[in-house]
Amino acid sequence: MKYWLMKSEPDVFSIDHLKSKKKSGWDGVRNYQARNYMRDDMKTGDMVLFYHSSCEVPGVAGLARVCKESHADPSQFDSKSEYYDPKATKEAPRWFMVEVEFVEKFDRVITLSEIKEKKELSAMPLVQKGSRLSINPVTEKEYKSILDLR
Repeated sequence: MKYWLMKSEPDVFSIDHLKSKKKSGWDGVRNYQARNYMRDDMKTGDMVLFYHSSCEVPGVAGLARVCKESHADPSQFDSKSEYYDPKATKEAPRWFMVEVEFVEKFDRVITLSEIKEKKELSAMPLVQKGSRLSINPVTEKEYKSILDLR
């Protein structure tokens, strides 16, 4: 099993949205490295730290689990979607997604500030300057350290 941190803006898709839907495709990712993580590395059963970004208090809001492995992101084929890609075809899709299922909403958000204060989390891409990826691998030790902050 692997561990991941996946970022979403809570006004677009929050841990509460996932809780109410129970499962959701992680669509609309248009960064090649993040796409490659989903396409090549994420497997059913992998655990996800669900991170609220670009908000007043960014941080880990809960947990999700990968429940469906990589498949073509349908938004790339929809000309009405903001994620439409005219170069993508059904025969040769460019963008992929996984599906995640709700596991847990934390009683409080584990803030980015708290994460930055923990020495054992200092190597996480999340706390590195210039790191903007919406999906990052997390070590088991980092995952457990964040859970210990709950």
